[in-house]
Amino acid sequence: MARELDSVDRGVLYMLQVDARNTTSQEIADKLGVSASTVRNRIDRLEEDGIVTGYHVELDYERANLPFRVVFVITADPSEREDVVDSLMDVRGVVDVRELLTARRNVQAEVVGRTSDDVVRVTDAIHDLGVEVESSEIVRQRRTQPFNHFYFSKDADDDDRLDPENLGE
Repeated sequence: MARELDSVDRGVLYMLQVDARNTTSQEIADKLGVSASTVRNRIDRLEEDGIVTGYHVELDYERANLPFRVVFVITADPSEREDVVDSLMDVRGVVDVRELLTARRNVQAEVVGRTSDDVVRVTDAIHDLGVEVESSEIVRQRRTQPFNHFYFSKDADDDDRLDPENLGE
C-alpha cells in the first residue's frame, strides 16, 4: 500500500538517487536540516515499506566489452504476458524486461551481447517463446536522472517541494 511521503522522505530518496554509494547519512542530514539518525531511520522505513527496493550498479556495457545493445519490442498474448516476462529473464543476455499494459507491443526486452551472434541467439530464444517480435532497435545511448517531482497536482504545497538547487549535486 502506498504511503504519503513528507519532505524528508522525498529529500532522502532524491539524494539516494543522485549517488547512494557515496552519500552518507550525515551528508543527507546536512542537506535536509535533520539529524543523521533521522535519515538512517527514514532509509530503514523506506526499505521496509518497499519504496526503496535495492541499490543497483549502472553499467557501461560497451566499455565492458558488450557493444551490442538491442531493445526488442514484443507482442505476447495478454494472458501469457507474465510468463513470457519470467521466461525472458532466464535468457542469457537479457538485462531488462518491461511488461506493458497494452494489447500489442506489450513487452520490451533489453539485450546486451559481444557479437551479432549473441543477438541472434537471443532473437531465436524470444521466437521460441511463441511471441511476435514487433521490432528490434539498437540502443545508442541511455540517460537517466533522479526523480524529483513527487507532486503531480497544483494543490501541493510549493514550500514542501524539493529544490535540487538547494540540495547540491
